[in-house]
Amino acid sequence: MDTKYIFVTGGVVSSLGKGIISASIGKLLQARGYNITIQKFDPYINIDPGTLNPYEHGECYVTEDGFETDLDLGHYERFTGIRTTRDNSITTGRIYKTVIDRERHGDYLGKTIQVVPHITDEIKRRMLHTEVRGERQEVRDYSQPQDYSLTSHLSPLPSNYDFVITEVGGTIGDIESAPFMEAIRQLRWELGRNAVCVHLTYVPYLKAAGELKTKPTQHSVKELQGMGIQPDILVLRTERHLDDALRMKVASFCNVDLECVVQSEDMPSIYEVPVNMQRQGLDAAILRKMGIPVGETPAMKPWHAFLDKQRRATSEVHIGLVGKYDLQDAYKSIRESLNLAGIYNNVKAKIHFVNSEEVTTGNVATQLKGMAGVVICPGFGQRGVEGKIVAAEYCRTHDIPTFGICLGMQMMVIEFARNVLGYADANSSEMSADTRHPVINLMEEQKTITNMGGTMRLGAYDCELVKGSRAYEAYTAAENSSLFTLHSSLIKERHRHRYEFNNQYKEEYESAGMKCVGINPAADLVEIVEIPEMRWYIGTQFHPEYSSTVLHPHPLFMSFVKACINS
Repeated sequence: MDTKYIFVTGGVVSSLGKGIISASIGKLLQARGYNITIQKFDPYINIDPGTLNPYEHGECYVTEDGFETDLDLGHYERFTGIRTTRDNSITTGRIYKTVIDRERHGDYLGKTIQVVPHITDEIKRRMLHTEVRGERQEVRDYSQPQDYSLTSHLSPLPSNYDFVITEVGGTIGDIESAPFMEAIRQLRWELGRNAVCVHLTYVPYLKAAGELKTKPTQHSVKELQGMGIQPDILVLRTERHLDDALRMKVASFCNVDLECVVQSEDMPSIYEVPVNMQRQGLDAAILRKMGIPVGETPAMKPWHAFLDKQRRATSEVHIGLVGKYDLQDAYKSIRESLNLAGIYNNVKAKIHFVNSEEVTTGNVATQLKGMAGVVICPGFGQRGVEGKIVAAEYCRTHDIPTFGICLGMQMMVIEFARNVLGYADANSSEMSADTRHPVINLMEEQKTITNMGGTMRLGAYDCELVKGSRAYEAYTAAENSSLFTLHSSLIKERHRHRYEFNNQYKEEYESAGMKCVGINPAADLVEIVEIPEMRWYIGTQFHPEYSSTVLHPHPLFMSFVKACINS
């Protein structure tokens, strides 16, 4: 069949959960046997979220091919198990950069470049998920000379998916969203029944009046209609149950079929949203709008089995998250990975944020009191690193299960150098350029790169595990290990960093008890460190949280949470 396109837009207010709805639609269509992909279009002018402060936009998610993306791609991958790429995350900045680069390259034959048709045409091409050409490529193989040349412009190739789901960030009426809405308007006419628009709005409850109000939804749909787009399906975000009379009112005023007015109530867990959407026939409504036979409703047995596990997991395990961003979305993938690992270990992971800027040798015992385990979080920059080092020392000396991720792993390495190897001034050259003992140092290939964004070691790289290590045991013991196929102890994990373990000190570390148990075979870079004598003390240079999904929790998080339960 021809590829079908689903556009997901939002109205009234932001943060309604378009990403969760998009991921849920993808999951439901997958359950019916369709091959799907999901992409996010963000209206901001940044090329990608890589240089954005997490307080601005939450965590930066990294794809396997090494692109820094919006955190919603994490939802897409966790729900559906698909592997996204740079083609699944598009910003206004990337659109304009591509068009401007082509203009400089002479591809437009001297024509005046305008928002319509040139910008909208580029948006449409990407919405159709055709092969992306004409961008400066970010090369990640640091064993080769860096080449940022402009690729030649080739004709786009057709999509090979049954469904392409496109989520547009922001809210209807935003100035910066206008080109995206115009592109959708054009595609709706060009694609006919092969395209539908799902519009997510908010139905507020006014406590003083005791009423649910549909007027914001009506205005949002009117705004969308004013742009030439009639929504096919409305998803009403609500904190209270909506009766049929209210749904009928919305359907009548917004020119939408009653069966296509779906409510998205608050659920105990975001992972119950797909089931709730299926119960109301969202996927069936989409198929009918496109003229596709609906067929039987999929049983989704693995998903329901997971939800049953989640409901039964009532006992709690308390885990401290030591980081500098007091914002849930800043460590979204880590939080979700811990939650998923807890559920599969039959417990509820109770996560406590510990601000590393406030951790000192005098209060660390109080700050970490009651924690069965501690995650030392990733990040960049000087702020809060000394608190992470103090936390690492406290956990090591008190044998508390500890998981250091990226910068967190580096802080574990620095702490060990200072307090075990005796190098009191040991540091990362990122934090102290003149330290005499740079146990964490800049990669040689990075020293000549000055631009910010897209210049790190990004994406999936090989890692050879040392057999018999705790990390090796975690991967081989995983029940759901299909994502981590072990070939001669080789795994592949995603990275996002510039600085590395300094191999000049490797022998000293190993002699003193911190073992290097994961090595990149191509560059001999240390990927995993652990102290075998402790209950669970492991640091990874990579980000395992990016690879954890609902049906395939990550082995290291599974092993870590199990150690926390037994501590």
